[in-house]
Amino acid sequence: MGALDEFLAGLEGFEWDAGNSDKNWRNHGVRQAEAEQVLLNRPVVFTADLTRSWTEARFFTLGRTDSGRHLAMVFTTRGTRVRVISARPMSRAERRAYGQIEAQSQTDS
Repeated sequence: MGALDEFLAGLEGFEWDAGNSDKNWRNHGVRQAEAEQVLLNRPVVFTADLTRSWTEARFFTLGRTDSGRHLAMVFTTRGTRVRVISARPMSRAERRAYGQIEAQSQTDS
């Protein structure tokens, strides 16, 4: 089991507030279910986001939805729940980096 899988094993779902849910849809065309799928599908790139918040741990993730859409997401945890802060389509550079990781994960399987 990898570090991400261990981290996710302690979580029990997602928590949404209306502001972030509406913002992700309005600004980026990303629905709640799509954002949630990013953490459930593999491969997923996962790192701590140390640049955005001094008050809570935030995490930056690159992943894909069930339909193959590539998304970048920032989230935090509240107890045992994932709270999505932002979800948007990946930038060109992010897609390129994610594509390399996807290719490597297929080679490793």
